Amino acid sequence: MSTKTKYQRPSWDEYFMSIAELVGSRGTCDRGRSGCVVVRDKRILVTGYVGSPAGLEHCDDIGHEMHKVIHDDGSQSDHCVRTAHAEQNAIAQAAKLGVSVDGATLYCHMVPCYTCAKLLINAGIKKVVSLKDYHASKRSKDIFDQSGIKLQIVKHEVEDYLHDRLPQAVPEK
Repeated sequence: MSTKTKYQRPSWDEYFMSIAELVGSRGTCDRGRSGCVVVRDKRILVTGYVGSPAGLEHCDDIGHEMHKVIHDDGSQSDHCVRTAHAEQNAIAQAAKLGVSVDGATLYCHMVPCYTCAKLLINAGIKKVVSLKDYHASKRSKDIFDQSGIKLQIVKHEVEDYLHDRLPQAVPEK
């Protein structure tokens, strides 16, 4: 008689985080293929991934639009600004479709940036579940705390992504 291991279903957080990671695979900028899922009552309301505005060309096709950022500590890094973040696209999709995200939970790859954090607060998101931390998350964490948004970080490690990569050459048409 064999002993069969009982199948272990993923928790709801594991399930939605897996979906957020899959959504991120649709991203169109190789510097940040992040995705997110907005959920209420264990039901997906909307998803979003890093991508250029609808109808515009993508980083993966024409290269990055790089801007230098000077951080509070004086350090500098290059960031691509061609795309909208996954969280921005999810909130825009909800608005476009007339879907309220008030009281919802957002699952994402890393702690949202400060701009996205403000957007999530104003959209009524009540909880953020992030797979990893973000190197510049202090201000986001502060305003989440001040606004009552619960932040849960699954892996207490900072996302290592290509934030300082040199811009790639833009192919000629």
